[in-house]
Parts: sequence; structure tokens; C-alpha cells
Amino acid sequence: MNNYQTYFEQNRDKHISELKEWLSIPSISALSEHKGDVRRAAEWLKDALVRAGLENVKLNETDGHPILTADYLHAEGAPTLLIYGHYDVQPVDPLNLWDTPPFEPTERDGKLYARGSTDDKGQVFLHVKAIEAVLQQEGRLPVNVKLCIEGEEEVSSPNLVEFLNANADALAADAVLISDTSLLERGKPAISTGLRGLCSLEVTLNTANTDLHSGSFGGGVPNALHGMVSLLNSLHDEKTGRVLVDGFYDDVLPLTEELRSELEKMQYDEGKLRSDLGLDALFGEEGFSFLERTGVRPTLELNGVYGGFQGEGTKTVIPKEAHAKITCRLVANQDPQDILNKIERHLHAHTPVGAKITIVPGEKAFAFNIDPSHPFLQKAADAYEAVYGVRALFTKDGGSIPIIEAFSRVLSAPVVLMGFGLPDENLHAPNEHFNLENFDKGLLTLVQYLKTL
Repeated sequence: MNNYQTYFEQNRDKHISELKEWLSIPSISALSEHKGDVRRAAEWLKDALVRAGLENVKLNETDGHPILTADYLHAEGAPTLLIYGHYDVQPVDPLNLWDTPPFEPTERDGKLYARGSTDDKGQVFLHVKAIEAVLQQEGRLPVNVKLCIEGEEEVSSPNLVEFLNANADALAADAVLISDTSLLERGKPAISTGLRGLCSLEVTLNTANTDLHSGSFGGGVPNALHGMVSLLNSLHDEKTGRVLVDGFYDDVLPLTEELRSELEKMQYDEGKLRSDLGLDALFGEEGFSFLERTGVRPTLELNGVYGGFQGEGTKTVIPKEAHAKITCRLVANQDPQDILNKIERHLHAHTPVGAKITIVPGEKAFAFNIDPSHPFLQKAADAYEAVYGVRALFTKDGGSIPIIEAFSRVLSAPVVLMGFGLPDENLHAPNEHFNLENFDKGLLTLVQYLKTL
């Protein structure tokens, strides 16, 4: 790998300067006034892929922003990797909290500051330059590669699943490779082998047909806020933290000793977390550690509860309605629609006397899970070790990236999550940045992975 180290060192200024050029395009997919910028970012990437030596580089139109595809398929008998990423970025508000403008990429203290630097332009760029390096150094790739880079990840990828389904044969691969995650901390690489699924709902509880005066009616009619508090309280066992919805845990796979020991290797400091958050105690399902509760156990959380008078001072009112927003993080084999049905049954069965409820279901996404013993994941862990000197740990992450499950299902291929960000790089927040140490090591790790598959 020494010749690659020399190659990347010699080309570093040129590569960083190219990345800055791409980062300066404000490709914010959520804001319609940036539609032209999103396309410019796609066109920029298209040119970069052609320069890198990839073939069949194409902008595929969708109902939203275009999806870029490209390939290089000359390694007969070798496996095929599909590389996925996104070129769109989050909005930048609040702008006043940025130390330097979000679309004027700036280097400070070994970090590159710009919106999209770590999520996900910087990480996609690593793949482009790793492929370009191998083609320039050796004239051919040791594996076959396909790329699928979208411009709508930050708005929940509304057109990608349809594109996947329609182009499943063209995108077929032995594994999907994604760099849109983080190391555990500096120098400690991680490969996520699980992401939780999701379902959400909103509940409205109504009592009388109007708000009532508490002097004239208090104690004699149902109060929507009391009813909502009682209803929501029925969802958990307050001592054990378990969800009390009938059948909620039916499809949850038991926690294996292997997984438990893998999570223990992370040596997570719960005391430091507690102190950082200013908490007297952590809380959650009894019998599980923080990492187990947030990575491999399902949850039901209240995200918002509101109703009644909320202005300054006092208003002696009995509210006629109350509202709650609920989300669940799901694991293993849980089906989001099945969980929504079970919660709905529970809420109807526990509706207080004199109240009526309305339930509006929201998002649904399946969990993603993969066995870490899969050879493609083991080789990824080896590639990290070759460059970082530390073998990647296999983790379970509490968040949800619905599209990863879709790739795994539609293409029937393992998904390898090889990220090079760090947890404190402010993705989605002001002063987003990418540590250039991981830019350098990321290039070498990806080359190592391509060469050992």
C-alpha cells in the first residue's frame, strides 16, 4: 500500500481542492429554490466520475432530483460492489451559528468545514478518488463496481425505491457498500450491523364539543388532558420500562451472548454520558445496558404532548381536546404496520370514559440487520485494521436509514456500512466538518478493501 500512500500524498492538495469545489454548490434538496443547485452538484459529480475512469456515467431523471449511475465491469469472475451515497445536503439554519459560511469550504485545525463535508459529499468523494487511484496506478480494478448516488436522501429518498425496483437487474451486486456513518471515536473504526426500523402516529383525544369553565363544570365532565395522560400512561410499565402494548415484543429476536460481548467490547461509559447530559440517572428497559436499549431493543417514545391553555397566567378551562405524537424504533423482525395495528388496538381498548380518539398513522420503515460473520463484512473489518491499526468493531445503531433495508431486500445483497465520519462532526447542524485524518485514512482503507475482495 506504500505506493498508494505516496500517490494520495502527492495528489492531496488537488483532491481537497476538487472536494471544496463540490462542497461550494448548495445542493439543499429540501428547498425548492435550490433545485438548480442540486442539479449542478449532480452534473459536477458526473464529470468527476468520467474523469475517474468510470463508464456508462448517467444522470437518471426522477420526479425529483436525478439519480447518478456509473460502472466499471471488467473483472471477470470477481465480485461486484454497488456503491451508494448521496450528493444532496441539509439546510443550513441557523446561519448565524456558523463560524464560516456553510458553502465556502474552510480548513481549520485539520478539519474541513462546510455543509455536506461529512454527510455525505466528503464520504462519497473518497470512493470516487479510491477508484480513480487504482485505475491510474494499475490500469484496472480488482473487482467490478457500480455506483448509485442520489440527490434526495435528506428528504427521505422518495424516488429511490421505485428506481431500485425498476432497475434491480442493472444494479445487481454481490454487496452494497455505503459510507454515510461514523467511527466510534477517533482511531476506533466501526461497522454497523443493524439499524432500527420506525413507525409513527398521532393521537387526538376529544371529550366535549367545546372547552368548558372549570368552576361550572370541573369535577363533572371528562377532561381531555387527564384522559390523554391516563391513556399514554397505559403504554409503559413505569417500574420495568417495558412497553405494555399486547404483542409488542412478539417478533423481537433474543439478544445473543455473541452480540452482548461485541457491544461490551465498545467499553461504553454510561457514567460519562449521564454527566454530559446533566442527568441523575439513565432510564430504560430493565435488564439491558444503554447500548442494548438504544441499539437492539425496540422503543415507544412520546415526542410531543399538547392541549389546553398554554399562554401566560391562568385560564380556568377544561380542555375539549389533547394531542400526542408517538414514534417507535423497531428491531429484528418487527413489522411496522403490525406494530401500528397493535398500538391502535391498545389505545382504543384503554380510551377513558367519555372520550373519543382519532389515530393518524405516519412513517413506516423496517429494521436492517446483517450477520457480522459475512465475509464481505469481515474483509471490511480487516481493511480498517490494515490502515487504522485497529480492527473495526461491529455495532448496532439506534437510528433508522430506511433505504438501507430497501437495498438489502430489493437486491438480496449484504450491505456493508463503512463510514469515515466522527460522531461530533455536526452533521445536520451548524459548523459541519470532516476530519481530514479520516479523509486520508479513508482513501487507503477503501483501496485496501477493493484490493482484498
